[in-house]
Amino acid sequence: MTVQPCSVDAAIIGGGFYGSAIASYLAKARGMRRVILLEREAQLMTRASYHNQARVHNGYHYPRSFTTAFRSRVNLPRFVQDWPQAIQRDFIKIYAIARRNSKVTARQFERFCHEIGATIKPAQAGLKQLFEPRLIEDVFLVEEYAFDSTQLAKWAVKALADAGVKICYSTRALAVSCLPGGKGLLVATRSQSGATASISCRYVFNCTYSGLNQLSGDFSGTLTGLKQEITEMALVQVPGVLEEMGITVMDGPFFSMMPFPARGLHTLSHVRYTPHFSWQDKQGIDPYHRLDQYERATRVDRMVRDAGRYLPAILEAKYVDSLFEVKTVLIKNEGDDGRPILFEKHATLPGCYSVLGGKIDNIYDVLEKLETEELDISPD
Repeated sequence: MTVQPCSVDAAIIGGGFYGSAIASYLAKARGMRRVILLEREAQLMTRASYHNQARVHNGYHYPRSFTTAFRSRVNLPRFVQDWPQAIQRDFIKIYAIARRNSKVTARQFERFCHEIGATIKPAQAGLKQLFEPRLIEDVFLVEEYAFDSTQLAKWAVKALADAGVKICYSTRALAVSCLPGGKGLLVATRSQSGATASISCRYVFNCTYSGLNQLSGDFSGTLTGLKQEITEMALVQVPGVLEEMGITVMDGPFFSMMPFPARGLHTLSHVRYTPHFSWQDKQGIDPYHRLDQYERATRVDRMVRDAGRYLPAILEAKYVDSLFEVKTVLIKNEGDDGRPILFEKHATLPGCYSVLGGKIDNIYDVLEKLETEELDISPD
């Protein structure tokens, strides 16, 4: 079955947080009256926007990438102000520095925090006692938050409805092509029922995260190299002594636990055990298919056992579930762990953009980029 083609100003592919925010921005801030959002799942924000550690970064995580750290410092207060309903503040935020195998010492970390203007102070003796002193050099209190992705999804549904954005659920974009004479773009789609359709538009925003390079037609892929990882975020019920805490051990093959507001649990991630395997992204290797075929055998025992060497109380954590997802990172930033945005304007497809953010607060970097773009919304 083929559905009658439609014409819009912009088609956004991918209904995660970035796609939703960009669709809202185009309709409200740039005056586009005909905006359509294509989401392959039955709801918004059920993939990477949900399957992550739910951390609103404030820079602490990136001592080897000053730019990423500084942008987090700038973006965090804006994010908290714009989405207060999704923010969880009421937990103790702790960063601990390992004595061995860390790429940063306690003194270097403290100096770095002062350089980016991030709040940091020594943890009280009672908190320090939670850690194994032979393995942990120092412990600090910081200012960081968690977010509830289900609240962000509720915001998106309402904001897009208010802006008049049409959402097509259970609809996959297959290809992007140039219209004859260079008069716009054509997006080929297929719904879950098998119905195919085409959408003509001036602009396409490819916000599919792990699926950025899975479009065909005239779309030749991103110029920037991408790496795909199948990752596991364990969900655990922590013992009472850790219940009101978020703890990160820096900066090497260590771990992090954070409140996960959407489930009332804690995530547990580990630099060594969270990534299960990886590959260089390219067209023809469908990351979603790889994830679907993966056996998803949990590594939580190894995560807990290793984390317990530094934080003995975590050995009492009870495993509940795991969030498996494909994580996409820029190959060029593997060395410094930086998380800049990817914002590519495709030369051979005028009006087509690929957008990737490494963190939730990167959305402001994307919107600033869009502010500099001359987007034509004059009548055909």
